[in-house]
Amino acid sequence: MKWSRVLKISAEMLLAHRLRTFLSLLGIIVGIATVSIMAAVGRGSEEKVLEEIRRMGTNLIAVSAGRVSLVAGRTRQSAVVTTLRVEDAAAIPRSLEDAVTHAAAAQSKKLLVKFENVALTTNIVGTTAEILPIRNFRVDAGRMFEEQDERALRRVAVVGRTVARDLFGGIAPVGQTIRIGKVPFGVIGSLAEAGVDINGVDQDDQILIPLRTGLRRVFNVTHLGNIFVQVREEGLMEETAVRLRELLRERHRLSADRPDDFTIQNQLELMRTQRETQLAFKNLTVGVASLSLAVGGVGILAVMLMTVRERMKEIGLRRALGARRSDVLLQFLLEAMMLSVSGGMIGILLGVAGIHVVAWLGGWQAVLDVRVVGWAAAASAGIGLLFGTIPARKAAQANPVDSLRAE
Repeated sequence: MKWSRVLKISAEMLLAHRLRTFLSLLGIIVGIATVSIMAAVGRGSEEKVLEEIRRMGTNLIAVSAGRVSLVAGRTRQSAVVTTLRVEDAAAIPRSLEDAVTHAAAAQSKKLLVKFENVALTTNIVGTTAEILPIRNFRVDAGRMFEEQDERALRRVAVVGRTVARDLFGGIAPVGQTIRIGKVPFGVIGSLAEAGVDINGVDQDDQILIPLRTGLRRVFNVTHLGNIFVQVREEGLMEETAVRLRELLRERHRLSADRPDDFTIQNQLELMRTQRETQLAFKNLTVGVASLSLAVGGVGILAVMLMTVRERMKEIGLRRALGARRSDVLLQFLLEAMMLSVSGGMIGILLGVAGIHVVAWLGGWQAVLDVRVVGWAAAASAGIGLLFGTIPARKAAQANPVDSLRAE
């Protein structure tokens, strides 16, 4: 038989029963559309979270005082520990100079800040100028405090974008005087927008002040909450984390049987954890898609079995006129594949449209994966081939005499 004639006969038979054809397509359409949307949303969320991790800093290792754990995706410190010191931060680049480019000590606390008649509570961070390259912060107006400001215990501050908007309104913050608690500070700079970090913390809702000024005049403590370390190369991250742990244990004089009094968080570990989470989501997507496609395949199987039964006389007549078993097999197998491939193509189109709708209405960042589209097309063709084989073989093996007598 000619392929053109086979395709024509198949199309005519499918169009002759439009409702039945549509219902058999529905399972494939829903399955393919669903997996396309879920895969795009999953890929988009993965890219977004990984970008947020990268925005936290380049090749970043964070040391926190005490034990830190993840609760509902956010870091929580179990207790206040006072063993992390300014001297520890200073010793890191000296002892690990072959692997570390910068180290910035930090202590923070939420405090009341006032400017004229406006007051708000924000995060006050005492730190050093090295925090800028480590955390990818950028000053867009004024300047960052320097080492001489640190040594002189000057009361100067650099404000984040959210603080600048809420505290000063339309007034330029540089040159203004604010009160942190009861201590006056002169604003010498403002930070460019930094966004939200992986813990959901608004990095624009903070005020940076010199570390020693903060420890002595604002926080009234001598210990640190964090040390941020920037590693020279990504390939040195895990080795540097191990060396950093050994250094701090030695400096804190911890014996072998005592646990760490600090927590080291490696940026690579955060990214690895995020990828593992996304892998679980992908496995869920594959499971949902497989179930939907299996239902669609069973629908095609049922429809094709019904079609073979209804067309027994046609099968017998064609066999009597010289059609071979292979011709009949090809005819019904092609009809099943036309059903599944058509459903797959419609499902892909609906999936692409759904991706844009979800991204627009729900605020999701959806990324269409071309590999998913290719997988969907191949899966739909495979379903037609798999579930169409049984009815096609039944039609091909039918006895021509019995087929002609069928009612």
